Amino acid sequence: MRQVFVVGIGTGDPDHLTFQAAKLLARADVVFIPLKGEEKQALADLRREIMRRHGHPGQRVVEFALPRRRTEGIGYAEGVAEWHAAIARLYASLLREHLGEDRAGAFLVWGDPMLYDSTLRILDRVRALNAVPFAVTIVPGITSIQALAASHAIPLNAIGQPVTITTGRRLRESFPDPAGTAVVMLDGEQAFLNLDDPETTIYWGAYLGLPQEVVIAGKLGAVKDRIVETRAALRAEHGWIMDIYLLHRAEAEAADEA
Repeated sequence: MRQVFVVGIGTGDPDHLTFQAAKLLARADVVFIPLKGEEKQALADLRREIMRRHGHPGQRVVEFALPRRRTEGIGYAEGVAEWHAAIARLYASLLREHLGEDRAGAFLVWGDPMLYDSTLRILDRVRALNAVPFAVTIVPGITSIQALAASHAIPLNAIGQPVTITTGRRLRESFPDPAGTAVVMLDGEQAFLNLDDPETTIYWGAYLGLPQEVVIAGKLGAVKDRIVETRAALRAEHGWIMDIYLLHRAEAEAADEA
């Protein structure tokens, strides 16, 4: 049976690859690399560098253009479902065309495949198409959450307290909360600007693990404008941006110090 390896590769530093991931990657006959346009060429370049370091002679690399999600005239959930269906059809075609029976192919997933990534859901859709049988092996990766906390040299949680992981779309629903700490991912609208809590501390980071990494920390009321300006300048310079931030309420900070 065909084998599909889903390998978490971290957030930008090729050294994020674990020994387990490197060993699995070396077993792959084919590695599939998505292309997301010229503005995100760095993401494909990182995958190519990982292949240079951890691949083997004769290992095939298949690059493919990833479909874009439709946003005009369609709701978010419907648009994502349509997009995932299109990617699933593409994945089925790739496996059928480039991966023979009893061969192994690998998808290199940014960060960790189990956290705000849809590769596993899309592979479930591929199975549902009954186009090509395959088994899946998954290796976790370093998440942007871990990279953010390490870059700021901070613990993720207050002592004995939970952490909320959410998206910009859901921030108003989940923060502030009794935990007092929230990690916010996938926030293209900078939802922290809508929080009426200037004493909350924000730890923000962009391009974590890449040479152009930038981090900013401070009280929300004091640094939010600088984050907005920095983010806009970085996006204009690089053509794309991937960022994440952690919010820590003053009450949680006090409990942590007690």
